[in-house]
Amino acid sequence: MTEREAFAAFFRRVKSGEKPGYPRFRGVNWFDTVEFPKDGDGCRWNSTPHDPVTRVRLQGVGHVRVHQHRAVAGRVKTVSVKREGRQWFVVLTVEQVQPEPLPATGSLVGIDLGIANFLATSDGGFVPNPGHGAKSAAKLEAAQQALSRFPRVRRDRRTANHRRAVEKVAKLHRKVRRQRLDHAHKTALDLVREHDFIAHEDLRIRNMVRRATPKPDPGTPGGFLPNGAGAKTGLNRSIFDAGWGVFLTILAAKAESAGREVIAVDPRNTSRQCPECGYTGAENRPTQSKFHCVSCGHTAHADTVGATNVLRAGLVRRKAAPA
Repeated sequence: MTEREAFAAFFRRVKSGEKPGYPRFRGVNWFDTVEFPKDGDGCRWNSTPHDPVTRVRLQGVGHVRVHQHRAVAGRVKTVSVKREGRQWFVVLTVEQVQPEPLPATGSLVGIDLGIANFLATSDGGFVPNPGHGAKSAAKLEAAQQALSRFPRVRRDRRTANHRRAVEKVAKLHRKVRRQRLDHAHKTALDLVREHDFIAHEDLRIRNMVRRATPKPDPGTPGGFLPNGAGAKTGLNRSIFDAGWGVFLTILAAKAESAGREVIAVDPRNTSRQCPECGYTGAENRPTQSKFHCVSCGHTAHADTVGATNVLRAGLVRRKAAPA
């Protein structure tokens, strides 16, 4: 958008009573992605098909070599060039025919997401939590402390050492994000390949990671009582590190492509209800990992019990769904 167009839009918003949003200059570091809405309009994917080396042609730049990690299946619709630190990526949107579903396995499974274990399955399996963020916490803390020693100045006024400190922090964050994505993709793929039906908890993660509510002290004006904020902060950090939301999104996408069925169920009392006698109570779970029914004496891992109840609830919901 040109400067003339930006100010024209600004005055239009002022006249219509909208929030104006005064135009401001956005430098070269403001944008990290350029999207071409159509292959052939300003760009061309695989611009040298006669050459075994894959290249993309960008208007004003020329032919750029691409390290293609897998073959492109389908017709390329849009091309985006994305910058992450000092690395550049080409992101393609491809139009494909409906993929072939995977062969049926006849297997049904429920999964229970957690912190100690990333997930537990109703058949007694466990996927350990890799804790990528926790493993990199010390390096990230040191890098952020080094960055904090530099003054807060505009990007174009940063020294070379300041820019290197910024890049080091960003690089560590990128590594953790990619590790988390890789783990989510591999775990979801294993579930989709092995099971025809997958039930999971319908988690409201945004509500789960809310900060602890302050408790005013009625005896001390302006004072507050202990509210467990420190423990809640640690729990929130562990939930973010596990990446449940990203995993469930990837699982749903892979299941749809493979012709599998995924159902989300209400998570309430799934780890407190006995799968043998049906008795529900908080006393059934004396510890985080142990389940012991006070009614019938059934004993099992609490996460396995939760996954079993999730599977049962998912089958009930599937049966009740209109055809």
